[in-house]
Amino acid sequence: MAQAADAARTVILTVDDDPGVSRAVARDLRRRYGESYRIVRAESGESALDALRELKLRGDLVAVILADYRMPQMNGIEFLEQALDVYPGARRVLLTAYADTSAAIDAINVVDLDHYLLKPWDPPEEKLYPVLDDLLDAWRSSAYKPVPSTKVVGHRWSARSSEVREFLARNQVPYRWYSVEEPEGQRLLAAAGQDGRRLPLVITPDCTVLVEPEAPELAARVGLATTPTADFYDLVVIGGGPAGLGAAVYGASEGLRTVLVERSATGGQAGQSSRIENYLGFPDGVSGAQLTGRARRQAAKFGAEILTAREVTGLEVNGAARVVRFADGSSVAAHSVILATGVQYRQLEATGCTDLTGCGVFYGSALTEAASCQGHDVYIVGGANSAGQAAMYLSRFAKSVTLLVRGSDLSASMSYYLIQQLNDAPNISVRSHTVVDAAHGTGRLERLTLRHVTSDDTEQVDAQWLFVFIGAAPLTDWLDRTVLRDQRGFILAGPDLTADGRPPAGWELDRPPYHLETSVPGVFVAGDARAESAKRVASAVGEGAMAVMLVHRYLEQS
Repeated sequence: MAQAADAARTVILTVDDDPGVSRAVARDLRRRYGESYRIVRAESGESALDALRELKLRGDLVAVILADYRMPQMNGIEFLEQALDVYPGARRVLLTAYADTSAAIDAINVVDLDHYLLKPWDPPEEKLYPVLDDLLDAWRSSAYKPVPSTKVVGHRWSARSSEVREFLARNQVPYRWYSVEEPEGQRLLAAAGQDGRRLPLVITPDCTVLVEPEAPELAARVGLATTPTADFYDLVVIGGGPAGLGAAVYGASEGLRTVLVERSATGGQAGQSSRIENYLGFPDGVSGAQLTGRARRQAAKFGAEILTAREVTGLEVNGAARVVRFADGSSVAAHSVILATGVQYRQLEATGCTDLTGCGVFYGSALTEAASCQGHDVYIVGGANSAGQAAMYLSRFAKSVTLLVRGSDLSASMSYYLIQQLNDAPNISVRSHTVVDAAHGTGRLERLTLRHVTSDDTEQVDAQWLFVFIGAAPLTDWLDRTVLRDQRGFILAGPDLTADGRPPAGWELDRPPYHLETSVPGVFVAGDARAESAKRVASAVGEGAMAVMLVHRYLEQS
């Protein structure tokens, strides 16, 4: 008989597009495991993924996932590959017909498949239960960790509540959201001895109550690493976007003692992207969260330390050491440093936008808000790929999505494939030569004043949601007087430092700077923070890997 699960909410999930087969699988599973596990049934890959994401946010555990191979739109292997991102510890089983056994064997390498079962599986006592018993035993004895979900109580139109939700979501911390206006939210406030005047309220899995927590405290309380385990490393990577993660993976995998420092959440701007479709090796596209989540796990697998919610405020040269200083006054030192700080979206200077940030005005995708846009009119400022990707994602929820573009069209800044997708979407429109002049609302966004840049004509439109994707401001002010930067703040490196044939001022080595090396020997730059970089995910990852190669060269000659 099945042994009791370690947690009452542990799930066995099955997905099959044939309703009869789906019911039969669920029936046999409940007969054997229903008293110890919750059996969840889905009839498509998409609905199963939605169920998994919901379970993840609640903090529920998933022990085994059974998926039929032949499903339309998303076959079983494709589904299991995406399910791996949500529940990497769940055991994975593929249901196949005899003719599909070769595909099942291939899936062992693609999705680390644990087992495949031939249909029909009758009698289950011989062909189904023994396999599931072994997989459940293996799951129970593995290093899975029951993670009760963090609870967040807040106000729907509170900027701080929005920031906390976004921080948890981007760091892949399971949480449940409770509105202060709902009965359960009020019950949690009462249990915590709070009156709701200071929000958000966060209750961690160990029942610690945090009121209006700042990111470092929140990170430490929900299990994210915030403190380095050593004082000195071979390599410090500053920034956890694609370039920083690429550098951490290659640095740690090649034997360098590596620590990555991120001020908010790994992924950077790419991590906020709802869909990246032109990244090599993902013909069906991949979300930024999936891509960067895999990269984070990969870096950790090779031994890289990843520190979250640590703001870097200074970089100093102390002999052969490069010292990185944090906002709290502490520091960490290393032989070498890779600056992968990326860029941030520029702030919209329109009247009223600052006061309404987080209350209807958002910078970046803010994917946690997407479901709340159901049936509403959404406006997006920006004409690059990030704006287009957000428009496509939000159009699944919103009544309409309007892209506001200062230029005449999208062709100068957006990929062709994305422009075609926008043209084909019935509820997406583009307004060229248009900017936001003002944002209006009391406590939340209610209206926008739009202005035509050529005619100066203005009009007011009702709007509850404005997402801003304009420009790229480098996060390099803290490097002032340390490394050379261009007039916009982007970091100069390699050939850009020796354009006149001479090394930069203060350069003491008898060689010119390496390709990605800054004006400080042993300090390299990768990704969007570098002057004249390509501003693409693939190039950022490549520069992160190349920077590690140059770090090795620097260390060999030091």
